[in-house]
Amino acid sequence: MALTDTAVKNARHSGSAAGDKLSDGGGMFLLVKASGKYWRMDYRFADKRKTLALGVYPAVSLGQARKAREKARELLAQGIDPNLHRKAEKLQRAATLENSFQSVAMRWLDQWSIGKTPHTIDYTVKRLERDVFPIVGALPIGEVTAPMLIAIVKKVEERGALDMAARALSNCGQIFRYAVAHGITDSNPASFIKPSDVLPQRKAKHHARITAKDLPQLLRDMDDYQGSILTRIAMQLMALTFVRTGDLIGARWDEFDLVGKRWDIPAHRMKMDTPHIVPLARQALVLLRELHTITGRSEWLFPHESNPRKHMSNNTVLYALYRMGYKGTMTGHGFRGLASTILHEQGFDHAHIELQLAHSDRDEVSAAYNHATYLTQRGKLMQWWADYLQARRADNVIVLPKRKAG
Repeated sequence: MALTDTAVKNARHSGSAAGDKLSDGGGMFLLVKASGKYWRMDYRFADKRKTLALGVYPAVSLGQARKAREKARELLAQGIDPNLHRKAEKLQRAATLENSFQSVAMRWLDQWSIGKTPHTIDYTVKRLERDVFPIVGALPIGEVTAPMLIAIVKKVEERGALDMAARALSNCGQIFRYAVAHGITDSNPASFIKPSDVLPQRKAKHHARITAKDLPQLLRDMDDYQGSILTRIAMQLMALTFVRTGDLIGARWDEFDLVGKRWDIPAHRMKMDTPHIVPLARQALVLLRELHTITGRSEWLFPHESNPRKHMSNNTVLYALYRMGYKGTMTGHGFRGLASTILHEQGFDHAHIELQLAHSDRDEVSAAYNHATYLTQRGKLMQWWADYLQARRADNVIVLPKRKAG
């Protein structure tokens, strides 16, 4: 006789060591033991008697157990052992979990993070956890499609974080390349998507800057600046190195090798999250040695006036230029545009200039970008630029010969 919900609910263990069996037909029965109530199904396969576990009551109801029984009977009719089929499904689920996008991403992170700073690693992990994993993390990586990646990019774009959207796509591409290289999947849907295909392009920002003919006066005005000596040196170093304002005022002494004549800016401080090298000209080294006598005991080149744990404010250089009479005509960023224009006019290689500027389009300049690419040529470029500024400071007339291209 078939069981009823009431009979199952009221079933009690009689004390038998083997337990009490209450049959429901078709080989299925409820095994009542002191430890609980268990759904089982007896069947024969390849002339052997076997038992299949269908679940534990009440987590699995009578109706659910009957559905599991019918599924098992269908498998038997196809010549498939239900127990072996279950084991195969379990292995498949384990493989799927092991090769989920998130699982593969974490294995990629283990390899990618070697040599990276803790800040860079943490920044990347948080980006994946916030923007990527909630959408595709649980899916088998082979089932993640290009439209899914586009959905990730567009969702990040909605909050106005265009750079973050592009970086999320880049990270997905790196994860897929890792998966392809390790035989986990055979395609990389991210390779078919460029940020420019799905993201609006920013309008170019034109920062205020003087022209080349006004450069000599600006250089002399900076030399004669009557405010803080740290601010004066910051402006002079900005002119010599043409780095971004934030890169300069956040510089630490342990980034500098004055003997090796180079400044290594770590990836986590750069706009494009990649390390950058600034070859140091003789004139820059003179300023740095002067500065070291003042702030060498601080971790910062330019410590904050009132809080030694912080560096100089981002607006310090800008306001100094204002006080010197350059409001609306020059900014700290303006030194970058000025250097780019003059160096191009003087015939320096476009690739060398763009790499030294650490522009975001550097991969278009050098497909195999590396922060040390063209370092020798960039060193010569930086020394030429420092000599050029020194000559212009002395006189309005350009005294250096125009450099030939090549």
